[in-house]
Amino acid sequence: MLVRWAVGLFLALSVGGCASVFSAQVSRYQQWPQGTDGAGYWIAPDAQQQNNLQFQTYADSVRAAIGPTGLVEAANRAQARFIVHIEYSSPRERVWEQRPVDPYFYPGPYYRRWGWGYGPAMENVAVDVYRMTLSVRIDDQSQQGREVYRATAEAGSRRDQLGAAMPYLARALFDRFPGRNGETIQVRYPVK
Repeated sequence: MLVRWAVGLFLALSVGGCASVFSAQVSRYQQWPQGTDGAGYWIAPDAQQQNNLQFQTYADSVRAAIGPTGLVEAANRAQARFIVHIEYSSPRERVWEQRPVDPYFYPGPYYRRWGWGYGPAMENVAVDVYRMTLSVRIDDQSQQGREVYRATAEAGSRRDQLGAAMPYLARALFDRFPGRNGETIQVRYPVK
C-alpha cells in the first residue's frame, strides 16, 4: 500500500497534476527591436476568437504577463506598434510510463532483462496526459508587420486544466523577455 501511494505521488508530481510547483518548457525566437519601453501593443483575435469568452479570459492572462516587459496596451489597433497573436490548445496524448510493480501481487524474486534480482519489478503502463500549450507571436507594425517575437510554453497534466494553467503559461512566455533567439528554457513557479 505504501508503494502504491509513493508511486501515485511521484506520478502526480512528474506530470504537473496537483503539484505545488508549476513547470513548463518555453521555446522562443526573437529579433526584438531596441527602445520599445512604453510602446503600445494590441492583442488581435483571429476570426474564430472574435467574441469568444475563453479567448478573452486567456488574453487577460497574456496582458498581465506582458505588463513587466514595459509595453503598454494601446487604446486600439491603429495606435499600437506591436500586434500580439495568441494560440492555445490542450490535446490529450498517450505516453508510456515506467512504474514499479506492486510487490503484493508479485512477491519474491523476479526476472529482469539482465538477470534475476530482488526489489520492485518495473512495468510499462500507458497513461493519458494533456499537453497544455500557449503560443504568442508579436508583429511590429513599424516594420511593415515583421514578426519580432514568437514563443511557445508547454506543460503536461493528467487532467485537462488549461484554464488553471493559463496564468502560468502566459508568465512563462515573457519570463526574462525577450531572451536569446532560439533558446529553450525550463521555468518553475510556485502554485498559488
